[in-house]
Amino acid sequence: DNGLCSPGSYNGAVPGEQVKKDENSRRGNWGNQIEFVLTSVGYAVGLGNVWRFPYLCYRNGGGAFMFPYFIMLVFCGIPLFFLELSFGQFTSLGCLGVWKVSPMFKGVGYGMMVVSTYIGIYYNVVICIAFYYFFTSMTNLLPWTYCNNPWNTPDCSGVVGTHQANATFANITAVMSGVTEVVNRTKRTSPSEEYWRNYVLNISDGIGNFGEVRLPILGCLAVSWVVVFLCLIRGVKSSGKVVYFTATFPYVVLTILFIRGITLEGAISGIKYYLTPQWQKILDAKVWGDAASQIFYSLGCAWGGLITMASYNKFHNNCFRDSIIISVTNCATSVYAGFVIFSILGFMAHHLGVDVSQVADHGPGLAFVAYPEALTLLPISPLWSLLFFFMLILLGLGTQFCLLETLVTAIVDEIGTDWIIRNKTIITLGVAILGFLLGVPLTTQAGIYWLLLMDNYAASFSLVIISCIMCICIMYIYGHRNYFKDVEMMLGFPPPIFFRICWRFISPLIITFILIFTVIQYKPITYNDYVYPNWSLVIGFCMALSSVICIPIYALFKIATSEGATFLERLKHSVKPDASWGPALQEHRKGRYATGGPESVEVRPLKEELKEKEPEKEKEPEKEKKDDISLTIQGSNGSTLNPTPSA
Repeated sequence: DNGLCSPGSYNGAVPGEQVKKDENSRRGNWGNQIEFVLTSVGYAVGLGNVWRFPYLCYRNGGGAFMFPYFIMLVFCGIPLFFLELSFGQFTSLGCLGVWKVSPMFKGVGYGMMVVSTYIGIYYNVVICIAFYYFFTSMTNLLPWTYCNNPWNTPDCSGVVGTHQANATFANITAVMSGVTEVVNRTKRTSPSEEYWRNYVLNISDGIGNFGEVRLPILGCLAVSWVVVFLCLIRGVKSSGKVVYFTATFPYVVLTILFIRGITLEGAISGIKYYLTPQWQKILDAKVWGDAASQIFYSLGCAWGGLITMASYNKFHNNCFRDSIIISVTNCATSVYAGFVIFSILGFMAHHLGVDVSQVADHGPGLAFVAYPEALTLLPISPLWSLLFFFMLILLGLGTQFCLLETLVTAIVDEIGTDWIIRNKTIITLGVAILGFLLGVPLTTQAGIYWLLLMDNYAASFSLVIISCIMCICIMYIYGHRNYFKDVEMMLGFPPPIFFRICWRFISPLIITFILIFTVIQYKPITYNDYVYPNWSLVIGFCMALSSVICIPIYALFKIATSEGATFLERLKHSVKPDASWGPALQEHRKGRYATGGPESVEVRPLKEELKEKEPEKEKEPEKEKKDDISLTIQGSNGSTLNPTPSA
C-alpha cells in the first residue's frame, strides 16, 4: 500500500496536467540528483578517510596496503555499493522494508539498524571532540602549543620555540639521572598529546574506571546532536540542501592543508614513508582484513545507509553511474588525505630529528594529536586549527546525517501509518535524544577506551557477515535472474557482466575468506600501552554478535509464523517474495509486477525461464510503444522504460 490514488489517476494527476515525473508524493524524493550524489559522498567520505585510512596505511606497510585496498574496492566495494543502491532504489523502502524480497531475511535489516545505532552513538562523540577543539581554537594562542600548563608532565617537549632550550634541558636531566633518562628521552611526549590525554580526555587508568563525566565534552555532544537534528528536521528535503556545503567544503580545506604541508621541510620523507611498500606485510591476513573492513567502513556498505539514501531516488535514476562516481571519489579522498597527514608527520619528524614512525600516535589520536601539533608551527595557527576542525566536523556530520536518517526511515517505513509519516520529525527528535543519552558514558574519563572498543568490535566484522548474507539472499534465494531483470526494468539496461559475476561469486567469496583469515589472525585490542581486560573483550564480542544474531532469530520467528503444515512448506513460504514487493509507484509496476501478485516473482526452473525470455523480448518494443501512446494521451506522469534514464 503506497497511499496512492486509484491507478487510473496515476499519483493524483489530472489528465492533461503536467506533474513531476516519478515523484513519490507520500514518502518524498531528493530535490535533484546532485543532492543524492553529494549526500552519498558525504556519507561515504567521513572521519575514517582522515582519521583511519592514513593510520591503517601507516600500520599495514605503507604503499603495500594500497594493493589489497584497491583490489577490495574493485571486487567488493563498488559491486556491493551498486547492489545496495539498486536494491533501495527499486523498492523505495528503507533497510527494513526492502526485505519484502524474502521476508525470512528481514533480520539482516535489523542487523543493519543495530550497526547504525552503535556507529551513530560513538561517531557523534568523535564529532563532539572535534567541536571541542574547534571552540578552544578561538584564541590567539592554541592551548597545546607550549609545555607550561598545569596538565603537562616533565616529559613534555614542544616543537615550538628554541631547540637549544630543549636540548640543554635534555642534557642536564641526562647528566642528573644517568643513562636511563637518555633512553626515555626518545619517548618524548608532545604538548598536544598531553593536552589530549591529560586535559581533554583526562583519561583514567582503565576501561572499568569511569571517573567523572567531562562536562565540556558533554556540552559539545549536546551541540552536535542538536546540529544533526536541525539538519534532518525535514528529512531528505532539508539534509539535501545542507550537503551542498558539508560535502564540498572539506575538499577546500584539504587542499589548503595539502599545499601548506608539502611546502614544509621534511614533508617529502613523510610522503615516502606513506608510499614506500613493505611487501612482506601483504602475506599478513590482518592487512587484507583491514583493507576489506576499511572499504566497508568507508563506503558504508551493510550499514543500511546506502539502501536508505537510494530509496529517496526517482525510480529510473542511473544508480550504476552514481555508485562508481561515489566509490571512486571516496577512495581518492582517502589517499589524498594520507598525503596531507604524512607531509605534516614528515615535517615533524624532521623537526625532532627522529624517524617518521616515532612521531604519530597509533589510533584516532592521530587527528587530535599529530595534526594539532603541526598546526602550532604555522603562522596564525588558530586560524588553521579552526579550519581543520571545522573540516572534521563537516566530514563527521555528513555520515551522521545518514546514520540517523537510516534509523528514522526504517521506523517510519515499518509502521507506515499516515500519522507517523506526517510526524516524522518527532521520531527524528526521539532517536536524537536517545542517541545523546547513550553517548553520555563515552564522555567520561574512560570514554576513549569504550569508543575504541565499539569502533573495533561493534562495527567491523559484523558488517562483513551482514554483507555476505545480503549477497546470498538476493543472488541465490530471490534469484539472480529475477534481480538482473529488476535492475534492467529500473535502469533500462542489465547490470554489466563484471558486476553480475562479482555479485554471484567473487564478492561473497572474498568476504568469506576475510572472515576466516580474521578469525585465525585475531589479536585483542590495545590502546597505546594499555591492554584491555578480558571482560571488556567479552562485551566487545557481544556488541559484534548483537547485530548478527538478529538474522537467525528473525528467520526462526518468520518460519514459525509462516503458513504451511511441514517445516519445508513454512520455509518455502517465508522466503517467497511478499505480495507488495516491487516498485513503489503503481505506474512503474509493469511486466511481472503489473498484477501485483507474488506468483509471478517466484523463482522458477532456469530452462522454463529461458524459453519464456525469447518471445518476451520480441513483444517488448511493441508494448512499450503502446504504453507510450496511451500515457501521452492521458497526460499522466507514468514514465516508460527509457534506455536513457532520467537524471
